[in-house]
Amino acid sequence: MKQLWAPWRIEYILSKKTDECIFCEYPKKNEDRQSLILYRGRLCYVMMNKYPYNGGHLMVVPFRHAWDLEGLEEDVICELMTLTKRSMASLSKVMRPEGFNTGLNIGRAAGAGIEEHLHMHIVPRWTGDNSFMAVLDEVHVIPEHLLATYDKLHPVFNE
Repeated sequence: MKQLWAPWRIEYILSKKTDECIFCEYPKKNEDRQSLILYRGRLCYVMMNKYPYNGGHLMVVPFRHAWDLEGLEEDVICELMTLTKRSMASLSKVMRPEGFNTGLNIGRAAGAGIEEHLHMHIVPRWTGDNSFMAVLDEVHVIPEHLLATYDKLHPVFNE
């Protein structure tokens, strides 16, 4: 039997599930650390992925609920990309990745986990960061607790 330690998952497992869009609801809570929101722009915000592909996995999310780029105005798309650039710079300063995966998953067929609200993924990468784990058993190794990473990134985003 294989066991992996992921203490942050129990919160999700035990939480009350809702049909509400988390990307619309989290910013309303004004509990940025608990919601993993690192930065609020005028039209978009940056948050950490609670179930990351890799340590430091961020998402840039428009405040406006839209499932694709067609549903967003040009100024929202511009801020989405500006905050993607800022996210990469902040991650570079704090975590020193060797590369990045960035992108939008639009629609279920493209792998969107939350397909009704568009969001940009920024995943820092290091050579051999997942080694054989992801290949052999679809396992992701996250070496640092999410809130520890949050506490390192938050001040850099808000300088």
